[in-house]
Amino acid sequence: MSTSDTALKTTPLTDAHIALGARMVPFAGYTMPVQYPMGVMAEHLWTREHAGLFDVSHMGQARLKGVSPLSAFEEMVPGDYIGLKPGKQKYSVLLNAKGGIIDDLMAGRPTAPDGSVTDGLFVVVNGACKDNDFKVIDDELAGQVEIVRLEDRALMAIQGPEAAAVVQAHVPAAADMVFMDIRAMPGFGTDLIISRSGYTGEDGYEISVPASEAVRVWNLLLEDPRVKPIGLGARDSLRLEAGLPLYGHDLDETVSPVEAGLTFAINKNRREQRDFPGAARIVKELAEGTTRTKVCLRVLEGAPAREGAEVADEAGTVIGVVTSGGHSPCLKAGIALAFVPPAFKAVGTKLKVIVRGKPQSAEVVASPFVPHRYVRKV
Repeated sequence: MSTSDTALKTTPLTDAHIALGARMVPFAGYTMPVQYPMGVMAEHLWTREHAGLFDVSHMGQARLKGVSPLSAFEEMVPGDYIGLKPGKQKYSVLLNAKGGIIDDLMAGRPTAPDGSVTDGLFVVVNGACKDNDFKVIDDELAGQVEIVRLEDRALMAIQGPEAAAVVQAHVPAAADMVFMDIRAMPGFGTDLIISRSGYTGEDGYEISVPASEAVRVWNLLLEDPRVKPIGLGARDSLRLEAGLPLYGHDLDETVSPVEAGLTFAINKNRREQRDFPGAARIVKELAEGTTRTKVCLRVLEGAPAREGAEVADEAGTVIGVVTSGGHSPCLKAGIALAFVPPAFKAVGTKLKVIVRGKPQSAEVVASPFVPHRYVRKV
């Protein structure tokens, strides 16, 4: 987060957050709500038990248009987008020439109510990275695709076990969507681009709406007693419990998708074609392994291990570093994501985390910390 609030951007929902008593902080160049009066812990648990509503309008929304935007996009990512079915979206990573991650993103092919595919590829990237992402894509794919940035749209996410029922009361057509479906359709009296997805590990939807309609839709959702507004604090602890990486912390331009445990984003046909940036490194890592790998750690004693804390083996030799860490409200324990040599990645491996100079017991556990509850069939 920036230490300065000069020239911070606002989202279409900024005034609504302030009216709800949110504590606003600088984040990704925007002033964003870190928490509301009920507090981070309560917001986190509410989302796990009911439905949490998030403003993610700082993220970058765009359409990639052109003669063959799907094949052009494959020049930047290791995913199979040519084979992406209409009405589906896919998680992927923008790669640099060395196979490092420039950003992680979602890209999909929204279908209209009549089943037709709407124009181009709909892409959502991280807020702090969006200007660079779109420049990188434009520089690489100039002449093949046109990037139409959707600056006139807001984005919100509603997550939790009651989120689907809340949305479907307003948008009945969303009921037959499953995880990673994406559609362009009417709802809430406006036009939506809606996907059944999110970054908490819970079921829910991400909903793109015209900026002019954002406050009305936000307030309409909050009229439902099952819904509470949720800030950045709980968004971070929720994604950490779900074992999901955060760009700029667990991912950066030195980290490959293999090291980060994102091999699912590298489709088999793309591995064989080796026609994406950094393919030589990535295919080699898939075959021979890496020198470091992401693991999930449960801290067994003491304070939570935060980003930057060193990780040591049982003998006390420093072997890695925590990239994200904090308290898990659901597990009532410290949890962390860390990079360590592959020899230490097995579930059950005993390690130490160094917190304020003091070694504390930790253990490698399976990912995610809290089970995902995505809806894969209805």
